[in-house]
Amino acid sequence: MASSSLTVSQASILPRSAIPSHGSVQSASVASLSVPSFSNLKSTRSTVGASSFRRRPVAAPRHRIRASVVVETEKVADTALVDKSVNTIRFLAIDAVEKAVSGHPGLPMGCAPMGHILYDEVMRYNPKNPYWFNRDRFVLSAGHGCMLQYALLHLAGYDAVKEEDLKNFRQWESKTPGHPENFETPGVEVTTGPLGQGIANAVGLALAEKHLAARYNKPGNEIVDHYTYVILGDGCQMEGISNEACSLAGHWGLGKLIAFYDDNHISIDGDTEIAFTENVDKRFEALGWHVIWVKNGNTGYDEIRAAIKEAKAVTDKPTLIKVTTIIGYGSPNKANSYSVHGSALGPKEVEATRNNLGWPYEPFHVPEDVKSHWSRHVPKGAALEAEWNAKFAAYEKNFPEEAAELKSIITGELPAGWESALPRYTPDIPGDATRNLSQTNLNALAKVLPGFVGGSADLASSNMTLLKAFGNFQKNTPEERNLRFGVREHGMGAICNGIAHHSPGFIPYCATFFVFTDYMRAAIRISALSQARVIYVMTHDSIGLGEDGPTHQPIEHLASFRAMPNVLMLRPADGNETAGSYKVAVQNRKTPSILALSRQKLPNLPGTSIEGTEKGGYIISDNSSGNKPDVILIGTGSELELAAKAADVLRNEGKSVRVVSFVSWELFDLQSDEYKESVLPAAVTARVSIEAASTFGWQKIVGSEGKAIGIDRFGASAPAGKIYKEFGITAEAVVAAAKELC
Repeated sequence: MASSSLTVSQASILPRSAIPSHGSVQSASVASLSVPSFSNLKSTRSTVGASSFRRRPVAAPRHRIRASVVVETEKVADTALVDKSVNTIRFLAIDAVEKAVSGHPGLPMGCAPMGHILYDEVMRYNPKNPYWFNRDRFVLSAGHGCMLQYALLHLAGYDAVKEEDLKNFRQWESKTPGHPENFETPGVEVTTGPLGQGIANAVGLALAEKHLAARYNKPGNEIVDHYTYVILGDGCQMEGISNEACSLAGHWGLGKLIAFYDDNHISIDGDTEIAFTENVDKRFEALGWHVIWVKNGNTGYDEIRAAIKEAKAVTDKPTLIKVTTIIGYGSPNKANSYSVHGSALGPKEVEATRNNLGWPYEPFHVPEDVKSHWSRHVPKGAALEAEWNAKFAAYEKNFPEEAAELKSIITGELPAGWESALPRYTPDIPGDATRNLSQTNLNALAKVLPGFVGGSADLASSNMTLLKAFGNFQKNTPEERNLRFGVREHGMGAICNGIAHHSPGFIPYCATFFVFTDYMRAAIRISALSQARVIYVMTHDSIGLGEDGPTHQPIEHLASFRAMPNVLMLRPADGNETAGSYKVAVQNRKTPSILALSRQKLPNLPGTSIEGTEKGGYIISDNSSGNKPDVILIGTGSELELAAKAADVLRNEGKSVRVVSFVSWELFDLQSDEYKESVLPAAVTARVSIEAASTFGWQKIVGSEGKAIGIDRFGASAPAGKIYKEFGITAEAVVAAAKELC
């Protein structure tokens, strides 16, 4: 590996933070060291008083809740400079939204003080290596206010957000899209925008930190030690996913998760009193969170600092800091109104706001004293990373096995030969439900992949997802690898996204019945968009589940996920294809995979293979020559067996028949034209597909002259065999269709 070093003189001049960051920069310990580097990883008061705004009085809390107490802190930048820095953040956001004539200026204007304190005084990060492992993580769950984060990244010295990037806010191929996107902007941890997703991602990030710390920290060698901070708004609080995730965060005791609730009482439709009047403080206390109220989030810098200090002192539960702010703070005519939430202020109001806040500068200007103040984060970040690298070098020497595992998780480099752990099957091995075969693969992979963790939405005994060699991740056993999500599908998916984005070597999986992906589709879509390698283990994949009936029988689900970009939809037919599906899922680091698995037993078919599965579609049997079969029969999952049986009948009648397993359309699409032609020759138009699901989309495979056998209505409650027969999902139906074509 490459090495990095830092001299004593560089480290010794770094200023200390206002709030003690966990750990410290110790120049002597990093002097002239050459240590392992992970730098290549993807891994004061305002001049305007509150009376300037038309802010309705803040109602007294309906229960007793402790407000933060101002405490004496270490010396910080003088209040006037903090004011100036905070206003710089506000106006960078105002100017970017104004130039784009699109965006959400209100949140950045209201949240600028907490953003400043977090990035300037509290958080540990290295602007020149956004993927340094032991950095603090920040999530803007209220992603519409992304100019807050872009302004902070710009001031802190991140290369991804230069002045030109701010000026290109929301423009084609810019690094500053309309909502935070981790795949576009280094320094952004996760993709947020759909409200509530971000706080759930943050729970996953904090879970990952707690898990790794429990597994790898040693007395005197705390190699994993960072916080997860998140800003969420009223909209996030209203979405059910936030309650699912925050319930688990409280249950798990994620003490290094600190959430700032931007309590501004405004949403798109107006004052939240029209639809949201619950006591959020009391709810979070019931969820097992420590709750603090900062009454003045607009200018109460010391209140915010004190709240963070108190939050860090509470180590056995996450903390919600409710920060009461004025949305659009500083705008004399639009502050505290919905009109500042989701549209540019307009030239006249921008000018009025400049006058109101005493801001004489041109758009996008960063005053020199503010720029100089923030510039210290580049050398400070380098020193923090160098110090950590030195600690890791010592750790690696003392604990080589643990260090190797942790390095695998940090870098994402898979252990050599990991795929040999996957089982292989022959037709003489008794058949089984693919959900059971899945469990064999899960347990095999957990032995060789240190970042392999996961669980089910209260269905582990039915999804067959339990890792038998490990216990349950709980508040007091965070080193374990079975995650118990309870009946919380949506939160489960988003938490797994956070785990996946914590470190490249984490491979989270989660499970429920395939039909219940309806509860978590938004999280799966974010997996795909944000390039999160999450493995979705979805059992009970068809009418084959039988008596539970149409409420539990997926019909349109396969087609819907095949339509979603950057998702691998896999429906294996037997043991080899199940193993192949897991191999594909692990190998594709930037793509989530969905495995649709059967409840009923399926035979191990001749001709199936792990290698064939990797191609998405492949031939399992063929008695033709010259790539000219009379008919091609295509099946997936449990219906591949029916295609194989139909082929036997047709061959006995003298037909040349090719049987193709179509495990994954997406993988097949990635193959060369030559390979595709070798499997599905264009000249052979006699094609029949069979799948116990919607026929939507199958014309792409069978062509205009082929036939697709499937189900284009909801299912029914009856034994599986009866349902298959009544719906015509049979080998006889395949034979009849084939005879009509050849």
